[in-house]
Amino acid sequence: MKIIFVVDDSAVNLTKAKQALESHYRVLTLLSAAKMFVLLEKVTPDLILMDIEMPEMDGFAALQKLRENKRTEHIPVMFLTAFGDEDREVRSLELGAVDFVTKPFSTPVLLNRISRHLHIEELILEQTILLRQRTQQLEQLNTSIISIIAELVEDRDKLTGGHIERSAKYLKMLIDAMLERGIYAEELQDWDKDMVIASSKLHDVGKITISDLILNKPGKLTQEEYEQIKTHVTAGEGIIDNMIMQTSGGVFLYYAKLFVGYHHEHWDGSGYPHKLKGTEIPLQGRILAIVDVYDALVSERVYKPAFPHEEAVRIIMSEKGKSFDPKITDVFYEIQDQFRSGVKNP
Repeated sequence: MKIIFVVDDSAVNLTKAKQALESHYRVLTLLSAAKMFVLLEKVTPDLILMDIEMPEMDGFAALQKLRENKRTEHIPVMFLTAFGDEDREVRSLELGAVDFVTKPFSTPVLLNRISRHLHIEELILEQTILLRQRTQQLEQLNTSIISIIAELVEDRDKLTGGHIERSAKYLKMLIDAMLERGIYAEELQDWDKDMVIASSKLHDVGKITISDLILNKPGKLTQEEYEQIKTHVTAGEGIIDNMIMQTSGGVFLYYAKLFVGYHHEHWDGSGYPHKLKGTEIPLQGRILAIVDVYDALVSERVYKPAFPHEEAVRIIMSEKGKSFDPKITDVFYEIQDQFRSGVKNP
């Protein structure tokens, strides 16, 4: 049974309201707003009927206090008052009251108003739950599609098997460690971490435009072939731009484009394709740059053996302040054992 609080400094009015409602609802009557707030510590009603003119704390002040508390801000409040002037009604609605009923009230009218508002709350709750379910389903579908696209790209590049999944794993390690240490925390705390990590899997999507002969060449690339490989970044940005235009954008694709476009930029400005320097490079690109290089170093390729973890760390640290953001490089060094474990358990 739905619970309704009736708050009024008149015992007569409380009795009348209880008689009108108790056959349909569980009614708890309270002689003051102060008593209501005490009871709210133990019981959360489905609706509050409250008088405006009350000593110590009037209805307007009580409603304002309700809305300032996250635990009570959602409770619908209807005002019962003997003063039915327009100014009071406008103020009631501005403060967030759902309705304004003048006294003396008609029992059928009051029951109808309450029923309508409770039904609206139920509909809102049902629709909110349904929307969350649909959003989760859509997110799962998006993640599945992205994973399939990433796998298709990686299947073409026979030399970098497992790179995408390992990179996502390393990326999470590094982001978590940065958050723990407060490194770029102000920016990181606004990220949807799961979405960021999932979107990073598209960082090499532009490789789909590179010839198989170059992508899977067993030997060292010529300078011309290397320049061709570098075009995967701008090609990837173009692919993400097309996705954005086809789907009206979204945070996921925004993150993906930052990973795609900036993970080959260097802290000293010597990277590609945009030649950005320092913090001009988006944070996503600066983090993935270390992850991407580490995985390339410790992974076996046709043209090179896998470097030992220690050698990979030494190479990355030698590029601190050159290829890589110094702050992020220091965090990488501090958690290098986590990366070592990632190599053993890809």
